[in-house]
Amino acid sequence: MSNYEIELEEPGAQQNMESRNRNDVFRRTNKTSTQQTMNKSNSKKTSELLRRRDAPLETRTDLTASATTDITATMNAILADVFALYVKTKNFHWHMSGPHFRDYHLLLDEHADQLFAMTDPIAERVRKIGGLTLRSIGQISRSQRVTDNDAEYVEPLDMLAELADDNRTLVARLREAHNVCDEHRDVATASLIEVWIDETERRAWFLFEATRRGN
Repeated sequence: MSNYEIELEEPGAQQNMESRNRNDVFRRTNKTSTQQTMNKSNSKKTSELLRRRDAPLETRTDLTASATTDITATMNAILADVFALYVKTKNFHWHMSGPHFRDYHLLLDEHADQLFAMTDPIAERVRKIGGLTLRSIGQISRSQRVTDNDAEYVEPLDMLAELADDNRTLVARLREAHNVCDEHRDVATASLIEVWIDETERRAWFLFEATRRGN
C-alpha cells in the first residue's frame, strides 16, 4: 500500500474512532442517568417503607391529615362520653329500687345495651380514617365530659332525670361532631352519627316521660 493510500484512510479511521468514543460517552452518561433515577426511586420507596414502619397503625385514607386529626379528636371525646354514660346507666340499673323497680331496671338495661353497641363502631370509624382511638379506662376518665355519680343512694326518679339530662347533652355533642364531619366531607361518620342522634333522643324521651308526675 502506498503512502498516498495510507494518508487517505487515516482521516476516516479517526472519524470512526471519535464516533465510537462519543457513543461510549453517551452510553456511560445514559447508564449513569438511569442508575441515578433508579437510586432516587429506590430511595423514595425505602423512605416510604421506613415511614410506614414507624407509623404501622396509620390507615391510608383520602381524607386530609387535618380532617383525620379533627374527626379523631371529636369522635374519641364522644367515645369517652358514651363509655362513661354506659357505666353510669348500668350503675343506676344495678342500684334501682322502689315500686317501679322492674320497669326502670329493664329500661336502663335496654339503654345500656344501646350505648355499649355504639362504642365499637365509633372506635372502628376512627381507625378507618387513619386515627388512633382510646386504649384504657384511664384515658376514658381523662377524656369524658359526662359526670360520674358515686353516691351510695339515689332516688329512682332522680336517676332517670340525671340520665335524661346526660342523653340530651350527648345529643348536642353528637350534633357538634356531625358539623365537624360535614366540614371535612366525612359522610360515612356523619351518617352513623345521625342514627345515634335518633337513638339518643329516644332514650331522653323515654326517661323524660318516666319522670313525669301526674298533673
